[in-house]
Amino acid sequence: MLHQHTLQKLRQMKLDGMADALVTQAATTGSLALTFEERLGMIVDAEWTHRHNRRLKRLLKEAKLRLPACIEDIDWGQPRGIDRSVLLALAAGDWIRSHHSVLIEGPTGAGKTFLACALANAACRQGFSARYYRVPRLITELSVARADGSYPRLLSRLSRTHVLVLDDWGLAPFTAPEAREILEVIEDRSQLNSTIVASQLPFEHWHSAIADPSVADAVLDRLVHTSHRIVLKGESMRKVKSGGMQPKESDPKG
Repeated sequence: MLHQHTLQKLRQMKLDGMADALVTQAATTGSLALTFEERLGMIVDAEWTHRHNRRLKRLLKEAKLRLPACIEDIDWGQPRGIDRSVLLALAAGDWIRSHHSVLIEGPTGAGKTFLACALANAACRQGFSARYYRVPRLITELSVARADGSYPRLLSRLSRTHVLVLDDWGLAPFTAPEAREILEVIEDRSQLNSTIVASQLPFEHWHSAIADPSVADAVLDRLVHTSHRIVLKGESMRKVKSGGMQPKESDPKG
């Protein structure tokens, strides 16, 4: 009776991890051989894991990553110019704590989207918030938000996100109004949070892809000077996969 009463209180306090661990211990005869401190430690660990997994599930849902990519699933065997030590260092997250950016360049199909999503996934696993956008879709959302009055709220949400992924950067040249919208987003995040930009446009052409040179200077100044650059090379991963090889990494877009 006391056991059920304790379980009820734990669940009312939303300590479901502890409650589940207590049920498991009660059904496991081997737990009787453990000391009180050992059993309590296991119950607390179960609650910590439960909360961590619940938070991770929420962060990944809110991130809306285009691909369920993980650093562990990167195909290191394909010669694409990926420095494994650099990627693993980025996966550790110090660049996020330092509010730096990651700029990924490469031809279509080289794995830019996969890599960007894998880094964002690694960020979520460390408790950081993330959000994925294709740049054309973000510009549309910003335009709609201006029209319906939700623009300040959207900018605020974007500025607070620890890792913002901007995919398909420069797929088409930015018009002057589009460039100013992107500057608003980048400016609010500068030195406060981190951004991942993925583009098939070579770095040296990013400036010319923005119609207003002064806005281009402002955008790139905030992105480039504290950035880690990754240049992908080699064949399209889609082409490799269609040729009969089946790497774990699969990138249907970039």
